[in-house]
Amino acid sequence: MDTPRLSLHRLLSALTACLLVCICALAIATPASAMEAVRCTGRPNSEDDPTVIMGATQSRITFEASIAEGEGVTQLTLHIPDGTEFNTEDLAVTLLTGDNLMTRNEVAYTETVDGQNLTLTFDEPIVQAGHLNVIVYDVYFPTAGGDMQVEATYSTADDTKDAAIADIPVIPVQGISTTEAISQWLEGQAWVQAWNSNRFLRLFFDPTLLVTSFPVVLSGFFMSIAIVAVSFPLAIPVALVLAFMRLSKFPVWRGIATVYVNLVRGTPLFLQIYVAFFGLPMAGINIPNFPLGVIVMMLNSSAYMCEIFRAGILSINKGQSEAARSLGMNRLQTMLYVVLPQMFRIVIPNLTNEFITLYKDTSLLAAVGIMELVMYARTIVASTGSITPYIVAAVFYLVITLPLSRVTRYLEERTRRGHAHKRKSASESEPTKEAQHA
Repeated sequence: MDTPRLSLHRLLSALTACLLVCICALAIATPASAMEAVRCTGRPNSEDDPTVIMGATQSRITFEASIAEGEGVTQLTLHIPDGTEFNTEDLAVTLLTGDNLMTRNEVAYTETVDGQNLTLTFDEPIVQAGHLNVIVYDVYFPTAGGDMQVEATYSTADDTKDAAIADIPVIPVQGISTTEAISQWLEGQAWVQAWNSNRFLRLFFDPTLLVTSFPVVLSGFFMSIAIVAVSFPLAIPVALVLAFMRLSKFPVWRGIATVYVNLVRGTPLFLQIYVAFFGLPMAGINIPNFPLGVIVMMLNSSAYMCEIFRAGILSINKGQSEAARSLGMNRLQTMLYVVLPQMFRIVIPNLTNEFITLYKDTSLLAAVGIMELVMYARTIVASTGSITPYIVAAVFYLVITLPLSRVTRYLEERTRRGHAHKRKSASESEPTKEAQHA
């Protein structure tokens, strides 16, 4: 009767012994308590958002891991993310202990840097329980940004070598543009710091703002070009119609065109913009900003071009029209094939000047919120307090106006030489005609 109970007791004893052996084996194979990552963070460095870490901008890495009592850590190696620049001049290594980890204990160590690996070899094994805190200063993450993963390994006095610390949080870094990276680099240059120490130079010609303002203002440049590229061609046919109306013998057409031209040329463009952008919505007419801006610029420019075309038509010798009529052309054919081709050659310099004026006048649209050159520059000035973005905008205006001014002078000179040549040819031919009559 006791044999089955005895067998069961022996079986349980054997199983218990096996379990104890397994536990002991695991205890021997595995350290008592491995180091665990507590936190790994970067210092935010964005001027616009206090929570964002920007690439290519000075920051720091704070790494913290827990150490168990008696662990005896002798070495810690941090692998800084590839492409990240750092130095160890102000490296801070402390052991946080106490109930609330408020006690800071200095740790004696020797540092070694091998590429992206920062190795800390401690003078004495760390056996006290606490959090090992390492701060690496002057860190510059890659310009492109991304999730920066710090890797860490440690060694202990009981021959544990290069054990990896798992679950280290990544550091999210926001990438910056090439111009922002150049601006960051310029800020660290001695000559830029000396330049900006002068208040006037910093206010009007800050090199760092010149670089960062360029791509932003460039967007406004394209907008200004788009407005002119649409409004100027549309103004040409309107101006031609107005010029024909002003030359018409019918008083009603002539009166309508005269009133329109005098009204537009006699009032500021700024006032016309305000009337269109604030008056029309009050009348229930809502037009998107860009088309409305194009319409206002077109109507204004057409009034000035009307006078250019009218003067050009009147400058054509009446003999040209009479000769065309004698060949059997009607008035429309004479205007299309004889007068207008000559007129356009004459007025090209004036049209170029009108294009330059129209391009510069697009700056007035900034007053009604159209994001052109001046508007983009104004937004940067409002956030930085520097006039430098306006200087950048002025450069974009000069890029267009200066070459076109040279073209205008060339065309005017060419037209002047052409008239002089015609007068000379006419004066030389007169004696010949007189001689033939004689």
